[in-house]
Parts: sequence; C-alpha cells; structure tokens
Amino acid sequence: MRIARFTTGNDPRFALVDGEPGSEELVVVTGDPLYMPVQPTGERIRLDQDDVRLLAPVIPRSKIVGVGRNYAAHAAELGNEVPAAPLLFLKPNTSVIGPDDPIVLPDWTEHVDHEAELAVVIGKVTKDVAPERALDHVFGYTVANDVTARDVQRSDSQWTRGKGFDGSCPIGPWIVPGLDVDDLAVRARVNGETRQDGRTSQLIFDVAYLVSYISEVFTLLPGDVILTGTPAGVGPIVDRDVVECEVEEIGVLRNPVLRRS
Repeated sequence: MRIARFTTGNDPRFALVDGEPGSEELVVVTGDPLYMPVQPTGERIRLDQDDVRLLAPVIPRSKIVGVGRNYAAHAAELGNEVPAAPLLFLKPNTSVIGPDDPIVLPDWTEHVDHEAELAVVIGKVTKDVAPERALDHVFGYTVANDVTARDVQRSDSQWTRGKGFDGSCPIGPWIVPGLDVDDLAVRARVNGETRQDGRTSQLIFDVAYLVSYISEVFTLLPGDVILTGTPAGVGPIVDRDVVECEVEEIGVLRNPVLRRS
C-alpha cells in the first residue's frame, strides 16, 4: 500500500496509490490516515492528470530527527570516525518540501550536498520503547533528501543552520506502511548520473534501534520523521540540477535545484 498527499488546486487530500509506474491512479480517501481510519470516497484520479500535484506525504507537527554518519563509508568519505552511538540532530518542519518542489539554495552557502535517505514516519506516541517493540510504533516509510550546506556545517559549531534551512528536507513521493526495510537499495542521481548507491543493510544502527534510542531522548509523536542516514557518494548540487533520491520498494523523490539571483 502507498499513501499519498496531493492537491488539485484546493485543500490537500489523501489517497491510496494504485497501479504500476507510469499508470498510477489516486484512490481518494476521507481524512488523514495517520490519525483516523479512512474510507475510499469512490473518486479516482489519474496521477498524471495536469492539475494533480503530489505534496510531501507528511508535515511533521513536532520534529524531524536526523541521524548523522550512520553508514561507515559515508563517515569515511567526510573524514569522520564512525560514532559509538547514534549522532542526532533536528530539522524544523519548515524545512520540508514535496516532490518536484525546488530546492532553493541559500545565498549564504557555496557548497550544498544531496543526501538520499530512508525516512521513518512515526505512527504512535513513543517514549522509551524497547527495540523489539519499536517497529510497532512506525506508521510507514518514505524517501528523504537531507540537503546539507556542507561549508556551513563545517564552519558552525553545530549543524542547525547547515541542515535546517527552508527546503532542506524534501520528502516523498508517498508513504509505504508495513515494509521490510532491512535490505533496500538507497540511491541518488543528479541529472541522471548515479551518485549514491547503498543498501539499508549497511546501516550502523538499524531502524528499530534508532526508534528506541531516539525515544529515550525525545517523545516521538505521530507524524514525526526520522532520517536514518545516507550512504557514501554525497556530492554538490547546483543551480538547474535535478536530484532524484530513490529507495527500493518505495519510489523516486525528484526535485529541481534553483539559486535565486
């Protein structure tokens, strides 16, 4: 099952996505699947219809928790040691954009990188959950791009500015509940060229451990998002690039890149 959030010019709505790539239809449902049981309305809309726009499938009401250096090869490519415990940071919900929304490069950074990631969407209030029960608190999974102003991340003593600016957290194209994420491909392409190609089996700390560990620090609320880390191959994005982040069995998140003059 795939759950999308979309608009045809009016208020955002939710739908189940039916069909194969290139011929998908949106099966419109009532309400927000995160918070209430939903029912199909009977309306079906072709995804490629001109007035259909996919939105970020969730806007976290509380927080986005990022996990840094959670792939050994990525830590090494930036000259860092593998952390002994998950390295956490926060992104505000104002950093979220959806599929095909532009990543607007701030004028205060000269080096912005893409970071393709598996993202975890929390479905229940979660505090101090044990790893063996952690996945029961997950609503589903989506694709994220942890866009990072690398020069600013390095120059500042903390990561808030380099990781949390507006548009630095593309999410989409939809949420997939009930997915086995132990060994899925995580890829990034820029202008069609593959930059990142890793697997979730290479995560240092797996999803269940991350949910448990983070829930000891923060109470996780429905709709909160965890970014699980990025594989090796991160690289710069510049004006007019097109970035595609993909997680196997979920889909492709595509965003153009713009720098306003």
